[in-house]
Amino acid sequence: MLDFFRFFSKEDNKSKDIAKERLQLVLIHDRANVSPRFLDMVKGDIAKVISNYMEIDEKGFDIRLSRVGQEEDKYTSALIANIPIKRVKNMGKNNG
Repeated sequence: MLDFFRFFSKEDNKSKDIAKERLQLVLIHDRANVSPRFLDMVKGDIAKVISNYMEIDEKGFDIRLSRVGQEEDKYTSALIANIPIKRVKNMGKNNG
């Protein structure tokens, strides 16, 4: 029966970790003074520029703010982008 109780304590820890991560993201957004609408505008601009050079999968395109350690206990915000590329466009390549 001891294993049964450990199973639930692991689930509680996972829930706690997820809640902690969500709270950190909220704090990052607040500190950076960035709204979800602003992130959507940035995502659109990045997609527009990248699509000049590559065909991207917009369904899998994800942008978020994250906390990144700098030195010791100091952190900064970082823009993390996951941009699935379907193919690179053949622009400006020399064929000869």
